[in-house]
This record gives sequence, structure tokens and C-alpha cells, in this order.
Amino acid sequence: MEQLQFKLPEIDREITRAAVEAALEKYRFYLLTVPDERLPKVTTTFSLVPPTLTYAFHSSTEEVAIARVDFERERDAYIEKIRRAVNRLNGREREVIIRKYLQEDCIYDYEVYNEMGLSERSYYRIKGETLLRLAFILRVEQYITAN
Repeated sequence: MEQLQFKLPEIDREITRAAVEAALEKYRFYLLTVPDERLPKVTTTFSLVPPTLTYAFHSSTEEVAIARVDFERERDAYIEKIRRAVNRLNGREREVIIRKYLQEDCIYDYEVYNEMGLSERSYYRIKGETLLRLAFILRVEQYITAN
């Protein structure tokens, strides 16, 4: 009788780690900024194009307001997605991620493991496992493709 074989794809840890770090950086960015170009213009603009008789009203302020609401909705959904993912981690993993990636100030790894009272080796082991778990929770894991 033939045995059924099932081979799981291998994860590319470096690319996956970079994807998780990019997602966490995007979270930090969303928390801190609202782009200036999304603010409505105060001055009026004139156009040489005659108005149409379609009765469609397109004000630049209205378009900016709609774009801003869409951006804020997307931002809020993304922030909530990251918060839920981080909250699924255990206490020590959550602390590593929050201290390293989600605080306002960027800090170095050695500062994090010294503050937490961890050895360098334990810190990097926990951080690596945590980033991998977050990749699966956020569904940003990358696999090695066979060529």
C-alpha cells in the first residue's frame, strides 16, 4: 500500500519578518499622521471649462472630505486589525512587540531586552518566534518557492 505524503511549504523567515515589521511600521504611521493633501483647499479655483448640464456637483472640498473619510475608515480598520493580532499574543511576546515596534519612540533591541531583564539570546528567540506568530495571525507569511 502506498503512503500518502504531505509536504508543508517552507517559510522564508527573512521576507516574512520584513513583512511583519512593515505592517507594524504602517500601524505606527497610521497612528501619527494624517496627510496634508487630504485637507480641503481654502482658496477657490477657476476653470476655463464651461459647466455641464448634468446637474452633477463636484466640489473639491467634497471630494477631499470623501477621500479623508475613506482614508480614516481604512486607517481605523487597520489599527484595529493590528491591535487584535497583538492582543492574541501571550504577555511576554506582547511586551516585546509593544516595546520594540508600537511605542512612539524608536528604540534599539538592546534597550528592550535590558528593560525587560532578558538575556540577549532569549530576547532574540522570543522576538523571532513572535514575529513568525504575528505573520500567521496577520496572514502576511511568505513561502519559499521552488524553481
